[in-house]
Amino acid sequence: MTDADRNDPLYAVSPLDGRYASRTAPLAPHVSEAALMRARVQVEVEYLVALADLDATPLELPEPERNDLRALYEEFDADDAALVKRLEVDGAEGYTATNHDVKAVEYFIRTETPESIHPWIHFGLTSEDVNNLSHRLMTKGAVEEVLVPEIREVRDELVALAQEYRDVPMLARTHGQPATPTTFGKEMAVYASRLGRALARVEAASDALVGKLAGASGTYAAHVAAYPDVNWRAFSREFVSSLGLEHVPLATQVNPCDDLAALFDAFRGVNNVVVDLDLDAWLYISDRYLGQETVEGETGSSTMPHKVNPIDFENSEGNLSKANSDLTFLADYVTTSRLQRDLSDSTVKRNIGAAFAHCLIGYKKTQAGLGKVVPNEHVMREELDDMPAIIGEAVQTILRREGDTQAYERVKELTRGRDVTLSDFHDLFEDLDVDETTREELLALTPATYVGLADELVGDVDE
Repeated sequence: MTDADRNDPLYAVSPLDGRYASRTAPLAPHVSEAALMRARVQVEVEYLVALADLDATPLELPEPERNDLRALYEEFDADDAALVKRLEVDGAEGYTATNHDVKAVEYFIRTETPESIHPWIHFGLTSEDVNNLSHRLMTKGAVEEVLVPEIREVRDELVALAQEYRDVPMLARTHGQPATPTTFGKEMAVYASRLGRALARVEAASDALVGKLAGASGTYAAHVAAYPDVNWRAFSREFVSSLGLEHVPLATQVNPCDDLAALFDAFRGVNNVVVDLDLDAWLYISDRYLGQETVEGETGSSTMPHKVNPIDFENSEGNLSKANSDLTFLADYVTTSRLQRDLSDSTVKRNIGAAFAHCLIGYKKTQAGLGKVVPNEHVMREELDDMPAIIGEAVQTILRREGDTQAYERVKELTRGRDVTLSDFHDLFEDLDVDETTREELLALTPATYVGLADELVGDVDE
């Protein structure tokens, strides 16, 4: 294999970097290894600036120097990432190989700054101080700038379908059997509402991400040894907050990661709603309730030319199921660590990007699927007309209202296990001992109009 082959997505070991590379690209600035390097540089630089603001330290950083420092992460590029990697693996710029990714970042900053600053880079910190903050900056960016907008797009598609087809009646099914009619728009509104609530949980979990900066065992020992008169707890709280994270005051060497677990669980909630939607959409297409717009030149089946397969919903289902497997593992694993710390969770956190990538593919595929479907109103109405037994609920309820204690049994005898017609119902109505107003009310019942407040309920999804 040549070097060119190694950089070709067709030779990637993972489909995320191969087949789906173009679809997962929006996540690369947030959860790639280069993104982790950049986030570490950001934390180290901002920590330097915060140290310079302490009266106790002799470190001085005039505004031009602060701007130069911040440019290290604001303008961090592929060449910078490559240098960090060389410092770690091979050695570079006069440094031997660190075999330590955080130390490599420290040396990278040294190569770009005057020697007077070097003693203060990573001053009093443990690697996990930098890593826990970096991972949350990366995660927060991926969630808020990439994943949340994609979830909103799915919800917007559902809201549009709900509003456009709010009054299109269709047969509902409970236990797979014909049930009280609904409207297609109302069913889409249900999913939009569920997805909105699930999305709110994701956003709340992202807002609640926490960070720690308290040294090797969470006690600020090195900081206090160097400057015992500094209020390091207040310093840490202010610094972590300045990064857009909540401060966690009690930790071991590691941030306990309960916040990340909550976020992963929230994403599982979103994914469960979307997978449920994928399954229903697939069944609606199978029942011909939904047609699919064809794409010129696209092949549906390698042997059956007529087919237009629901591949977008199937692909979404598969990717989101894989994402949920990964998210479950991550949520369970990152909250445990041997005593004050071990490195296994660090290894596992490198897979957050893969879980998010499967999420992203799933959301995009569901969007694509929803953008192609067209409700087949004729098929929906035809099936309703062929299933008059479903007005039996309305009939027995109206008769109960009129005091008929045998209403349920009467309708059950007429309909259960039998093919009935509207004429059969009308014959029943003629024999009932009810006033003419009630009889006319019964005679006016049809499957297509027995949809209750479905149209009105769609409006709730806008609130």
